[in-house]
Amino acid sequence: MGVSRHLTARQLAGLADGGGVDRIRVCVLPDGRMCRDDAARYLGCAAKTLAMWALCRRGPRWVKVGGRIFYYQADLDAFIRGGEG
Repeated sequence: MGVSRHLTARQLAGLADGGGVDRIRVCVLPDGRMCRDDAARYLGCAAKTLAMWALCRRGPRWVKVGGRIFYYQADLDAFIRGGEG
């Protein structure tokens, strides 16, 4: 059982054919906060990765509200641009 010769490299890599950016759905609260799962989806990493970064005081800035961890979208964007949160 082999791979079809009619597949493109993008299809083999599991990427979308319509462009370079895949759309994702995340829930952003009215004040710009996201829970850890949505922040991880937004960054393209695992929620556990964000948890480990927080433990090591690395990664984007986070806030704790009522025992839950949240990330502000602006901080995630700053982290993506190359700076710490």
